[in-house]
Amino acid sequence: MQKVKLPVKVDPVRNALKLLDYVGIVEKSQMPRLEASTAGLQSDVDVSLHFGKDVQKLTVMKGTAHAKVDLVCQRCGDTFEHLCEADFIYTPLFEKTNEEELPEAYEPIELDENGEIDLHQILEDELILSLPQVAMHPVDACPRGNMEMTWGDIEPADERPNPFAVLEELKRK
Repeated sequence: MQKVKLPVKVDPVRNALKLLDYVGIVEKSQMPRLEASTAGLQSDVDVSLHFGKDVQKLTVMKGTAHAKVDLVCQRCGDTFEHLCEADFIYTPLFEKTNEEELPEAYEPIELDENGEIDLHQILEDELILSLPQVAMHPVDACPRGNMEMTWGDIEPADERPNPFAVLEELKRK
């Protein structure tokens, strides 16, 4: 199957009325922030999107994005490959929309002056958010994973006298 480049901007309302689905790629050159957040972007971003209406008649954009990135292991310092995956559900905000009434699973998004959203920016944000907080190999694959590491000794806590010891002595009398 041929991979199609996704548009930069889309109109979620019009696409939802047509029940459009997009399956394609975003070139890695269009993801500079993701590349700067990692040790390198190995592949283009594979994206699958579905536009539609839910049971509350809200416009919804559901999707997944996958990309292979290089990360630096914080345990050993070596670079390793990581599959970055993101699942998301967005609904556009309108003047009459109350954010508190939206389902928790939906992430609200604002439309620009033309009623469109920047699809590449949303995908890049989602992939950056799905990166691990501390990048590490799996323990069995890391050269230093089986080594026990310590950084200094923890001194025992000082034994402080009990402030209620005086009351205990009075109780005995």
